[in-house]
Parts: sequence; C-alpha cells; structure tokens
Amino acid sequence: MNIGLVLILLLLALAFLGIPIYIALGIGTLVAMGMADIPVLVLPQKLFSGMNSSSLLAIPFFILAGNLMSRGITTKLIDVANAFIGHIKGSLGMVTVVASGLFGAISGSGVATASAIGGITIPAMKREGYPAPFATAVSSISSILGPIIPPSITLIVYASITNVSVSSLFIGSVLPGILLIASLMLYVFWYGKKHDLPAHEKQPAKVVFRTLRGSIWALLMPVIILGGIFGGIFTATEAAAVAVVYALFINLFVYKDTKFSELPDVFVDASVSTATIMLMVGLSKASSYVIVVSGLPQLLLDTFTTITSSKFLILLLLNILFLIIGMLMEANAAIIMMTPILLPLLTAFGIDPLSFGIVMSFNLCIGLVTPPVGLCLLLCNQIGQSSLSKSLRAMLPMLVISLIVLMLITYIEPLTTFLPSLLS
Repeated sequence: MNIGLVLILLLLALAFLGIPIYIALGIGTLVAMGMADIPVLVLPQKLFSGMNSSSLLAIPFFILAGNLMSRGITTKLIDVANAFIGHIKGSLGMVTVVASGLFGAISGSGVATASAIGGITIPAMKREGYPAPFATAVSSISSILGPIIPPSITLIVYASITNVSVSSLFIGSVLPGILLIASLMLYVFWYGKKHDLPAHEKQPAKVVFRTLRGSIWALLMPVIILGGIFGGIFTATEAAAVAVVYALFINLFVYKDTKFSELPDVFVDASVSTATIMLMVGLSKASSYVIVVSGLPQLLLDTFTTITSSKFLILLLLNILFLIIGMLMEANAAIIMMTPILLPLLTAFGIDPLSFGIVMSFNLCIGLVTPPVGLCLLLCNQIGQSSLSKSLRAMLPMLVISLIVLMLITYIEPLTTFLPSLLS
C-alpha cells in the first residue's frame, strides 16, 4: 500500500480513538517513514523548517489578542450592534451575527468567537423568550465567521504551506465573510418576523451616539488591524503584534476590564493553544515530505483526471471531500494534511491557489458546526443547555445558506480574487 495513504489512514484512525491530532500526526509520520526506510533524522529537520517561518508568528499574537478581547471588549462590540439594530424583531440574533463578525476580525478563531459572543448572547436570548435551540443555532453558525473574516488562523496555516501571501488571503476573504454575514442576518430577520421574536425600543440618536462614543476604542481595533494590512502599513505578523499591544492597553488602562494579576493565566492559555497549532504545522512539513516521496499526489491527480477533465466537477468533488473531512477533523489539521496532496491537482486544472485556499478554509469552517466533531456547536449547545438534535434542526436552514455561499465563492472566482488584485 502507498505509504502516503498509510499515513493518512493511520492519522484518521488515531484521531477517531481520541488521540490529539498533533500526536496522531507525529505517530503516523514516524510509522510511514519506517515503512519507507526514510531516516528518522528527517523528522526533526522537517519539524524545525516547518515552524521556521516569520508569517507563523502571527498565530500566537492573534490568539493572545482574542483571549484579551474576551475579557471586556466583546461586551462593547455587542452594545454597539444592539444600539443600531436592537429595535428589530429578532434583533439579538442579528446582534450575535454582527458581533461574531467583529470579534472574528480580531481573534481569527471559531471556538473563541463561540465562547466570547455565544457566552453572552445565548443567555440573553433565552431571557428574552427566544427558543433555546434557535439561540444555540444562530450563535453556533455565527461563530464560523471567526476563522472566515480576516485575520484567520486557518488561512495563515494554509499560507505557510503554499507560500501564498497571507495578506492576499486576508483581503480575498473579506467579500465571502460579508456575504455570509448579510445572508445570515436576512434569515434571522425573516425568522424574527415570522415567529414574532421580541425587540427592544428604538433608542434615540443621543443614546446611540453615547454608546458609540463609549465603544469607540473597541471598534477601532479591527479598523487598525485590517486597515493596516490592507493599506500596506504593516504585514499580517506586525498587525497581530499591534493587536496584542492595543488590546492590552485598552483592557488595562481604558476599560480596566483586566487586572495585571490576571495576565499570567491569559498568556498561559494562549501559549498552550499556540504550541498545539505550531506542532501541527511543524509536523506537517515532515508528513508532506513523506506524502510527496510516496507519489500519492500524482496518484490522486491521475485518479481525478480519469474521473473527469471538468474543472467544474473537480471543484464540486473537492468541496464534497472537504465537507466530509470537516465533519471528522479540525480545520487546521485538515489543511495541513490535504494541501500538499492537492497542490499538483490545482496546478493541473488551473485552479487559483489563492481562491482555493479561501474556499477550502470556508468549507472546513462549516465543519465547526457539523457533528461528530462540531466543536462550536457542542460549545454553544452546552451554553444554551438545549437538545443537540433540536439545535441541529434549528440550524439546518442557516447551514444551507452557508453552503450556498460556499458554492458562490467556489464558482464565482472574482468574489475571492477581485479585492486582492485591486489592492495589489
């Protein structure tokens, strides 16, 4: 059997047994290297070269910025969204979508978004009489905006493997993110009207202005980060460092939501998350080497070209493949495992690696709300204390909307390439 295929099957088997992905990846790589008589010395060499990238420095900074944000800035973002659309029926659901997008523009993490935004809005929706399954569903599906809206940790991982510009990936994911936000808000608005969900009194302009003024420091954070990247003022890595400094200053001295005594716990949490991701990225270099040596990418290319020569069908098959993988595996691990295998296929069928990276990331992020993994769904369901089956049924229309947006960005390439080409 092909050793590259052995590696992938072993990785999936170990992951199903509950072994952490980074450990499963290391074990699978070692076993495959032994079967292929590849010197074990290659593993530490590739591990180091995989992590030796300046663009990867953005990961710990964005994770840390997200952890700092969840300490108080999150509430300000929700207050602003509520001030503008709180008078609409079902407004808290719409606020959840908008706040998740704003939070995602800083943290880059779906789980962090589900915890920070869902942890506040789900109990609030339940208090106002929203059905628990709907509150759980809208928070779950909105959390996938975290890794879709730039900056995105999954896109940083993809860029480290393919050498596609991180900034270009960030810029290209803006329109897909906005499209998903608008689509989800329209659905929540329709649902709110149909089920007569509660709405707040419309706030006078004076109150809206006061809320906006009090939250201006929180709102400036995504503006500074994304504006700096898109404007060419600093790189994605530099933007991540700026985000941490800004979040520290705002939390400690402006809003005073964080005490100096709490900082060690914040840094430790960010360090543990970073270490896991960096180990996966480093080990991916070794696993990629084994997979390439095995000839699996060429075998996969031959298989696909035997099935069809249509770029349209290839993209459809890849989307189906990633929807299945996303149900079983964490997004970063899936990108690490599949990208080296698929690169020759992209080249052969003339698929833009920048566009495909955004499509693949978007696709795998849907896996955050689909069982059996579905981390964001499980987390929000725990917060909402709802029946998982009822939450899934409530989320199904929003899941269909996400899949429609996925198809649009897959086959309308300018949705992902127009802004990068314009700003370059």
